Amino acid sequence: MSEAQKKSPSRARPTTDEFRAFVASGWSSRPTGTTPRADVADHAAKRREAVSAAFAGERLVIPAGGLKVRSNDCDYVFRPHSAFAHLTGLGSDREPDAVLVLEPTGASGHEAILYFRPLAGRDTDEFFGDSRYGEFWVGARPTLVDIESELGVTARHIDEFADAVAKDAGTVTVRVVRDADPEVAAVVDAARTATSGQEGAQSEAAAETQQTADDELSAFLSVLRFVKDDWEVEQMRAAVEGTHLGFDAVIADLPEAVRRGRGERWVEGVFGLHARHHGNGVGYDSIAASGDHANTLHWIKNTGDVQEGDLLLLDAGVEVDALYTADITRTLPVSGTFTDAQREIYDAVFAAQEAGIAACKPGNTFSDVHAAAIRVIAEHLHAWGLLPDGVDVEATLDAEHGQYHRRWMVHGTSHHLGLDVHDCALATREQYSDAELQPGMIITVEPGLYFKADDELVPAKFRGNGVRIEDDVLITDDGHENLSAAMPRTSADVERWIADVWAR
Repeated sequence: MSEAQKKSPSRARPTTDEFRAFVASGWSSRPTGTTPRADVADHAAKRREAVSAAFAGERLVIPAGGLKVRSNDCDYVFRPHSAFAHLTGLGSDREPDAVLVLEPTGASGHEAILYFRPLAGRDTDEFFGDSRYGEFWVGARPTLVDIESELGVTARHIDEFADAVAKDAGTVTVRVVRDADPEVAAVVDAARTATSGQEGAQSEAAAETQQTADDELSAFLSVLRFVKDDWEVEQMRAAVEGTHLGFDAVIADLPEAVRRGRGERWVEGVFGLHARHHGNGVGYDSIAASGDHANTLHWIKNTGDVQEGDLLLLDAGVEVDALYTADITRTLPVSGTFTDAQREIYDAVFAAQEAGIAACKPGNTFSDVHAAAIRVIAEHLHAWGLLPDGVDVEATLDAEHGQYHRRWMVHGTSHHLGLDVHDCALATREQYSDAELQPGMIITVEPGLYFKADDELVPAKFRGNGVRIEDDVLITDDGHENLSAAMPRTSADVERWIADVWAR
């Protein structure tokens, strides 16, 4: 019986042995053949080798996570935990409840074992009677042999996991990615507690030690994603390509977004259609912010109109099936051309982005990118007379006594990008902001200026306009590559882009 049925036992339908036998009969034989090895399999194996070297002799538990209820007996579309996806190569909607275990094979080295729920026979109750997992309801899953062939790991039934993780738990250090699946973490905790022989205050101290050990594993797996391998870079290129297609489609439909009303929803829907067709969907909730809504940094309500004369700030990215996502922002004049005031703001942001992108090179720190971009922002704000009297560019850039420019540019200029839109989020400040950029890293560069409609400290001509320009930048051996460079960025090029799309 599925979890949904357990929650609503009154809705479970009675069956007979005769009916179950009838349902199990009369099916064609399943296709035979070997599942091809996935392109990602060798890359995932190398990632696991890095984890193995860092945690020699320890049992490491990385869950995919389970299905999450949206309402009643309806689940959200499943997305595996990013650490699990990174180390297995399994992407969109693959293997809920699965657990990757790196089992130590002596003093060094690990065997990768994937515990999951394999395809059930048609003679089982699950096949027809389980609306959450049954093949009749949600489709067929791979067999144990399929997974071993596809990924190059050992595959076992999920029912064997609890006993396997408890084996020698008193002598083998066991770590788990806790936030991926609380139920799996509880199984690991039970195994560790049962073999620790500690009670009371001692057990509380042991739990704190175990929590620290688990946090160390999660942080390591997050930091491991800083530098992308060649396969990951190609996934990011595909994500950017799909995002470009989505932006083209939005531009083509701008007149329709104006005509229909609630145009932000129309923009969101058009981009989402192309994201779903090109890849798995959107990598995060799209920001389709027109007019003054662009000055709300996380405007994902997308309930407003798109009007002639507005600037439309579209921050959106396609997530490919392997779960790598682009993250790109363009600010588009809805009428096809910028007003003089809009162009002045836009060109200032573009100049700041150019400075930030130029700082994207090995040897510079992550924070150098922000410093380069924000200096240009401060210079423009000072030239426009918006900083307080007596505050010059150097004064506002002083971290302890200044920062007045943050009224109009509050967020950071960059973040790492990959499996998560804000990737590697468990890294420390030293590992993130203060660290040197390395070839293979992919970061965003996204300065902006936001002048709210009711901001009386700015000229009336600027009010109600918000501009952000964001690109996805790969650090290379000798500098950088702007992966989204094909998407126009200068004010003149954006106008030509819109005109060209409308002329098609």
